[in-house]
Amino acid sequence: MLARSIVLTVSIACSAAVAFSTAFAETEPKPVSHQNLKSPSEFKSIGNQEDRSRAIFTEIGKLLTNPRCMNCHPAGDHPLQGAEHREHRPPAWRGESGAGVPGASCAMCHTGGNFTLHEAATYQSIPGHPRWQLAPLSMSWEGKTLGDICRQLKDTNRNGGRDLAALQEHFAKDDLVAWAWNPGLGREPAPGSQELAGKLVQAWIDSGAQCP
Repeated sequence: MLARSIVLTVSIACSAAVAFSTAFAETEPKPVSHQNLKSPSEFKSIGNQEDRSRAIFTEIGKLLTNPRCMNCHPAGDHPLQGAEHREHRPPAWRGESGAGVPGASCAMCHTGGNFTLHEAATYQSIPGHPRWQLAPLSMSWEGKTLGDICRQLKDTNRNGGRDLAALQEHFAKDDLVAWAWNPGLGREPAPGSQELAGKLVQAWIDSGAQCP
C-alpha cells in the first residue's frame, strides 16, 4: 500500500507540473526569414585591424542580442520569454540555483531536454537542458549597448573568470550555449551556428578583441 501511495503521489505531481507548464508554454510567430551570420573571411577586406575587430564583434552582437541569448541574460530578477523579451510566465524569480517559481526550481518545468507539447492544432515546447538557469546578474546584457556587453565579456570579474581563450571555448563548445540553435518547436533558433559563432569569436580575438 505504501509503495502504491508513493507511485500515485509522484504521478500526480508530475502530471500537475506538465499541465502547469503547458498553460505557459512559450510560443513565437515564425519569422519570414532566418537571420544569418557572416563568416570571418567576409571581414578580411577591412584593412585596419582595430576596425575589423569591431566589425566582427558587431556581427557577434546579432547572436548576443537574439532572444535565445538575451532572454537568459536579463538585468532584473525575472527570466524573459519570446521574441519580444516578455517577462516569464508563470512568474519566476532569480534564486541561488538560477531561477524558479515560488517553492520550486527551474527543473520542475525545464527538464533535461526540450519537451514537446500538443494543444489542439498547435505544437509548442518547453525548453530544457540539465543546467537550465539564468546567467548571474554580473553577466546581464539587457538594456546595455553592444560596446558595454563587449567590455563586460572581456572583464574576468564579470564573465565567470574566463580569459579570452576560455571565452572562445564557451561560445564554441558549451552545450548550454548550443541550445540556442536547437530551442524546440515554437522558437526561432539563434542566427548562424555554434561552430560559426566560435570562429567569429576567435577572429575577433585574433584581431585584437576590440569593442564597438
